[in-house]
Order: sequence, then structure tokens, then C-alpha cells
Amino acid sequence: MSAGGKLYETESGQLFHAGKIAICLVGLPARGKTHLSVSLCRYLTWLGLSCRAFHLGDYRRKWLAGAEMPDDYFFFQDSSYFSSVLSSSNGIVDVSKTTQSLRDKVANDCMSDILGYLSKSGGNGQIVIYDAVNASVSVRRKLHQQFSEAEIQTIFVESICTDEKIIQANVRNVKVSSPDYEGWDAEKAVQDYLKRINAKIPHYEEMNRDRESDLSWVKMINIGERMVVNKGSTGEARSNGHSGNFGSRIVFYLMNLHVKPRTLYFARAGKSEDRSYKSDAPLSLPEGLEYAKKMAEAVMDRRAILRQEAIESGLEPEDRSLTVWVSPRQRTVASAQYLKDAGCIVRRRPQLSAQNPGVYDTLTLAQIKDRYPGEEKKHAENPFLHRFPRAESYHDIAIRLEPVILEIERERNDLIIIAHESVLRVLYGYFLGVESSKIPDLKMPRATVFEVEL
Repeated sequence: MSAGGKLYETESGQLFHAGKIAICLVGLPARGKTHLSVSLCRYLTWLGLSCRAFHLGDYRRKWLAGAEMPDDYFFFQDSSYFSSVLSSSNGIVDVSKTTQSLRDKVANDCMSDILGYLSKSGGNGQIVIYDAVNASVSVRRKLHQQFSEAEIQTIFVESICTDEKIIQANVRNVKVSSPDYEGWDAEKAVQDYLKRINAKIPHYEEMNRDRESDLSWVKMINIGERMVVNKGSTGEARSNGHSGNFGSRIVFYLMNLHVKPRTLYFARAGKSEDRSYKSDAPLSLPEGLEYAKKMAEAVMDRRAILRQEAIESGLEPEDRSLTVWVSPRQRTVASAQYLKDAGCIVRRRPQLSAQNPGVYDTLTLAQIKDRYPGEEKKHAENPFLHRFPRAESYHDIAIRLEPVILEIERERNDLIIIAHESVLRVLYGYFLGVESSKIPDLKMPRATVFEVEL
């Protein structure tokens, strides 16, 4: 996804004057690291950064190529970086040479791609997110050294979970989301995943200021419950350094994150008789009210289906409320009336207002082409960035929606957003990773309610 809310760009093409940065995730399995990496990459890309997430598990699956996983593959990694051991009641057991060789190939392949992406001759990326356990101090020191030698700054983001409910929910989710367990019996998948976790727990070394005070890191506890920030002495996250703005943006975004699953719905408002932006016309009767009723019924029916599917798959469905966000426009508020009558909380959000058409308010496409042929040509060349006279561009909408995006990330209930199609295109495009140049062309028909699982 290219930039939606891109703030500015330097001569080098990099943002925030921060240079190349590696964000290395830290944490045991089932602590929400992959969710973190996907969400953070999506947000940083939205800001205009060239960002890519590298998941070590993808490289393991690539090298195995369908072959059976060695039993000792997930044994603990010791100070030799990728040499691994498992402590047991009988002492320390070394992994096989075959497993060690496989590990080295997986790790080296991933690191090669990371460095290649950050190089000018490769992808000329600015940010990488390295998604792996990185369980020990020695592993993290090695990573920091490797990146420093390549003039890449390093920030560690650790996910610690003390809430067993979060861990158990993540473990249960693995059986339906991880490629490792495709086709597996659900209970066997859970037991195998727990085996992986238990192999690492006795040797996991949590990040702390006693041993890693010089490194830059952020510790997230129970994904959003509490956060600890260590600025370090190596320059990566100093508030007065070149990357201070970037580090602050990361911390601010992470403060809004959690891993509780929920569903987003996007729906257009019903029709009104007067299409003028300035008039703020009410819903048309009876078509507008009929649409609002059918839309509410469709959303409620869908939520009931999802709940039943969760029960049938062995998951314990959560009783999440449905919150409704609408723009302050009359027809949008009225479109949520049936949901309000069903007990949903409805909130008016000014940021969800429709795109301001400027001088083209009420004009047809033919009239625009006839009266303003030059502007129409500019718009056709770049419909995302182009701004008609006294109007808003899609880029302007993206900028004003950034606080809304952060609040959506923070929201713990299911959420339906009812707004004009211009606003829905930007929000839907953000969560689906759509290229910004394609956002103005997204089809958002009024007869469809769009759904995104988070």
C-alpha cells in the first residue's frame, strides 16, 4: 500500500530524516507479535514510509517446502545466536546438526532479504519489521550489531503477556490462522503449538534496563495494558535525535493497539433528494428509511452468523457490543436509527464528513468537463492527490482520518461506520492495504455492507 496520509518527504526520498530502521519484535509465541507486525507495517506505510514485514516463519516454511518439521527445531537458541539447546531434567540437549543447518539457512535467507530491501540497489526501503521470537539477550545483541554494521538503526518491540486469557485466545486462534496447521485436527494443532511455547519459556530472557539499557526498545505488556519505553544510548529513539519523531510516532501508535478480535463494517448512508453538499438534506422517503432498515437487519444477521460459526469451530464467542459511528449529516444520522433502536450506541464524528466538492458541488461530470477541462485533466492524472478549487482531495481526507484510524485500532467493540463513499473508500483502502492511487476508484455500492476482520 502506498502512502495515504503521507506527511512529507526529504531529498533522499526517506521520511523523518531517520535513515534506515529495523524494528525487531521480541516475545514468546502466542503473544501477538505477528498481529503487531502487520498492524505496524500497515500504519507506517500509510504515513508514507517504505516499510515491509519479514516473518521468520515464512522462511522456515519455504525451506521445509512441505517436509516434516524436525522435532528439535524449536529448542531454545543460545548465545551462539542460532545454536539451540533444550533444558530438561536430564540436563541440556543439543539439537541435531541437520536442524542447526536448517536454522542457519532460514535465518540467513531472511537476513539477506532484509538487508537487500533496505539497500539502494534492492528495494530502497526505509523500514523493516523483523517478526521472530528473538528470545535471548545474545540474539538481540547480535541483531543490533549486524544492523549497526550496515548503518541501520534498531528498535526492539517486545510483547509480554501475563494475562492467560490473551495467551489462550491466541493459541486457539492458531489452529484456524497459521499455515503450519492447515489440515490439522484442532486439538492436535493446539497441543503442538503449546509444545513450541513450552520449549522456549524456561530460557526466555525479558528485555530490561539492567542488561540492555543501551538499546532502544518498547515493551508492551498485555498488548495495550501497560508500556515501558527505553530510549537507549545508541541514538535510535532519542527524543532529540533525528529519529525522535519517528520513534514517538511508533510509541503513540502502539499505545492504541490491542489484539482483541473484532469486526469492522462499512456502509453508505441512504439517499437524499437534494445532493448538494451545502444543503445537508434528510433521508429521502420512503426509500431512505427502507434502506436504513435493511442495512441494520443485514448487519445484525451477519453478527449472529459469525457468532454461530465461532461456536461450531470450538471457539468461545465474545459478547461484543456493536458501536455505530456516523458523520453529523442528517441522512447519515438517520441511516443509523434502526441500529440505535436495537440498542447500539451511535456516535457522531465530524471527521467522517463527506469530501468537500468545492466549486463542483451539484455539477454533473459532463458539466465539469465542459466548464473546467484543465482541472478535469489534472484530476484524471492523479485522482488521489488532485484537489479541485476550494475542494478536498482524497489525500486531504486521509490526513483528517488519521485520528479516526487510531481510534478504530483502539476500539474493542465491533464497529460499523456509516458515511459518504469518499470517506469509506479511504478507510476501507487503509485496512485492506489498497494502493493510494486506486482508492478513488474503489467501488462502494450502497446495497453492500463491507466487512473487515481485525
